[in-house]
Amino acid sequence: MAQDGGQGLPLAGLKIVELGHYIAGPFATRLLADLGAEVIKVEPPEGDPIRGWGSRHNGHPVWFSIHARNKLSVTLNLKDAADRARLLKLCARADALVENFRPGFLERIGLGPEVLHAGNPRLVIARVSGFGQDGPYRDKPAFGSIGEAMGGLRHLTATPGVTEHAPPRCGVSISDDLAGMYAALAVAAACWGLKGNPEARGRIIDVDLVGSVFSLMEGMLPEYGLTGAVRQPAGSAILTAAPTNTYLCADGKWLCIGGNSDPIFRRLCDAIGRPGMAADPRFADNRGRCANMAEIDGEIGRWTRTLPAAEAEAVLEAADIPCSRLYDMRDCAEDPHFQARQTVMQVEDPLIGETLLHPAAPFRFDGVAPRDMVRWTGPAVGAHNHHVFSELLGEKNDG
Repeated sequence: MAQDGGQGLPLAGLKIVELGHYIAGPFATRLLADLGAEVIKVEPPEGDPIRGWGSRHNGHPVWFSIHARNKLSVTLNLKDAADRARLLKLCARADALVENFRPGFLERIGLGPEVLHAGNPRLVIARVSGFGQDGPYRDKPAFGSIGEAMGGLRHLTATPGVTEHAPPRCGVSISDDLAGMYAALAVAAACWGLKGNPEARGRIIDVDLVGSVFSLMEGMLPEYGLTGAVRQPAGSAILTAAPTNTYLCADGKWLCIGGNSDPIFRRLCDAIGRPGMAADPRFADNRGRCANMAEIDGEIGRWTRTLPAAEAEAVLEAADIPCSRLYDMRDCAEDPHFQARQTVMQVEDPLIGETLLHPAAPFRFDGVAPRDMVRWTGPAVGAHNHHVFSELLGEKNDG
């Protein structure tokens, strides 16, 4: 794939240095790179530790093909004074820096915001960490699971009434990804804030994993503040809307059904052969349905257990009722809607030497085909040392 710099994409021309490792920082820059920014990923000589995660093919990590797509990779040893000077030169030519070291690390190696801004006063600096750059937990170590636990999410994933099993994680590194999304949004906003104002200085952005998860807790904080009530796990139901749940079908598969508006509920009752439920005054509105959730779910569940999941889904779709079987990755990859929208696309990865399936960028722009946003796949460690150090920085050799 041509490394075209993202022409035609909204962030084309924006230059970002990534000092990210593992997930959160690199996920932020992956989003920015998908949007057309030129991202220079700075790795230690041995590479980002994430290169050792997940499955490998032909000796190369498959996940990294996505995780570092559209990025340039250079190697620097931040313990070496000459390489730190190189990094300062890169940052002097960049619009933003994204880092997710533990708080204080950059300051300890002489690369804190004051030093970076001395070389480039307009540099936007995004700092992603477990607990943030201040506060009593600032220096505690954290990974994504800690963000889920302390941010309130893991409490909600428990099975109601079950205490002998630990509440499960959601299956992906959701707190890292959330923090990365917020960091990407904040970088774009901060860069926009510099536009047209030559006197403006670059902002320092502070994003933490715990706060990113906590921001998703909907109305739970004001509910607690007003009444002292702590929302408890609801399993696959939604406590504030009914019926919305996941129901077992005759073939042992699960069907998610969202019937929680008044007209949809009436159609649902007809579709499952229970028209009398729609006429029951107890179920006339969402508040009443939430109060009688168990009875409604029982009736729906009795119906779903009479049909295989695909047949039950077809009946409900014919009645225009939101529903879906629970997809695994095979289902996603083979679904015609995913394919038609290029949500799943085939991408040539020259490093791995195979055609891989990649997820599309999660945003669409008119005039840009989704596959054109994946300009190249995750590169080898230091693949762009010569280009960046010799051509961009003007060094006589790339060391």
